[in-house]
Amino acid sequence: MIRILLADDQALVRGALATLLGLEDDLDVIAQVGRGDEVLAAVAQHLPDIALLDVEMPGVDGLSAAAQVRAAHPGVKVVIVTTFGRAGYLSRALAAGVSGYVVKDTPASELADVVRRVMRGETVIDAALATDALTAGVSPLTPREAEVLSAARGGGTIADVARILHLSEGTTRNHLSSAMQKLEARTRADAARIAEDRGWLL
Repeated sequence: MIRILLADDQALVRGALATLLGLEDDLDVIAQVGRGDEVLAAVAQHLPDIALLDVEMPGVDGLSAAAQVRAAHPGVKVVIVTTFGRAGYLSRALAAGVSGYVVKDTPASELADVVRRVMRGETVIDAALATDALTAGVSPLTPREAEVLSAARGGGTIADVARILHLSEGTTRNHLSSAMQKLEARTRADAARIAEDRGWLL
């Protein structure tokens, strides 16, 4: 039996995945969590063979949770199963050491096959997403620029963003300006949209 841990903040989706995977004779969903910051403890407690993680979860995002799992439990394989087929997310997931990345509209039978292939040592990536990742390239943003741009998505003032990130207004303005130039955006809202569409922001 392949022992699986599921992490998804949407209870309905998580339950449906657990039910569908449980219909397979060789798969056993042994644990489920609804938050990213619960993943590492659940892995330590249940020691699954594979952790299936969503990207956007409260507490800790799935990509960060994947990196934590791979660092603390290198024998546990991680597959990202997400709504967000963004190329930048794929790049970050691979850097975190995941063994698979598929979107949620993948049929259940295919997802079960992905789990089996990952257990055999393969790396399984959604083909369309892999093509998009090659086209989109690597993010030109520094980690600080991405952080400032992400904080600015809410539409607050420079002062608001600076206060959230504990930066000076001048430093905040400089990072936003640099991000806009790199992304060839006229406004910070445009810059945030471009970066988000390419998966360069969480």
